[in-house]
Order: sequence, then structure tokens, then C-alpha cells
Amino acid sequence: MSIFRHSRELSATPGAVFSAFREPARLARWWGPEGFKNTFHTFEFRPGGAWFFTMHGPDGADYPNESEFLELVPDALVRLRHVNLPHFELAVTLTATATGTLVTWVGVFEDQAFAERLRAFLESANEQNLDRLALEVGRSVPPGT
Repeated sequence: MSIFRHSRELSATPGAVFSAFREPARLARWWGPEGFKNTFHTFEFRPGGAWFFTMHGPDGADYPNESEFLELVPDALVRLRHVNLPHFELAVTLTATATGTLVTWVGVFEDQAFAERLRAFLESANEQNLDRLALEVGRSVPPGT
């Protein structure tokens, strides 16, 4: 098992960050590394709900994804399991801070050899995902808040 942990403080409330996960049109805009786009086929944002989507890479390749939402705590936690390969669980916690929200992203991959072989890509991709989340959340924050 390999663990990837990334954190970022965003200038938005936990509720605003959680909304960027809960609203499928918004999630589709920011999910994935830079240059990727998404087509959602099924999005059941509830514990036990399915999330089937295709990530379209900047090179034109398509990457089918199947996930299950395991736990959702409004304004605090999104936890999911990636069902198809590579198998992993992702927990995203949202913690209120004096200036916004600390987003902590923890991915646990079952196949340690796979994760270690792709560690540089996965770490970069996770940081890019947080960059894109920050931009998305920034779009929804009214001036002066």
C-alpha cells in the first residue's frame, strides 16, 4: 500500500469547497490534472453512490473511471473508492481555518509497486488537481468574502 498526502489552504469556506465536489458540472470542470476534461455518465453523490466518468487526456486518450462514494460529510469530508484499476481510496477533508479551508487530500493505493512506479506523475497530478480546485472555488466566491 502507498499513501499520497497533499494539503492546500483555499480562500473559501468549507461549504464553498464542498459545493465544488457536490455539483457535477463544477466537478467536471476541475477534476483531474491540467489539460484533462471529463464526461460524467453517472453521478450519485451519496454514500454508496456510483460515479462513472471518462477523463479525456490532452493527448486525445480516454480513461474510463468507476468510483463509489463511501462517505460524505457536508462541508467536511468526501471519501471514495476507485473501483477499476488502479484501485485506491481517496479521502478529502475540509477544515475551517481563520482565512478559509485547509483541504487535505489522502490517496491510498492498494498496489504499492504501481504507485511507486508512477509516484512522480501521481504527486504532480494531485497538485494540479488542487490547483484546478482552487481556481474553481475562486470562481464561486463573491468579491469581498
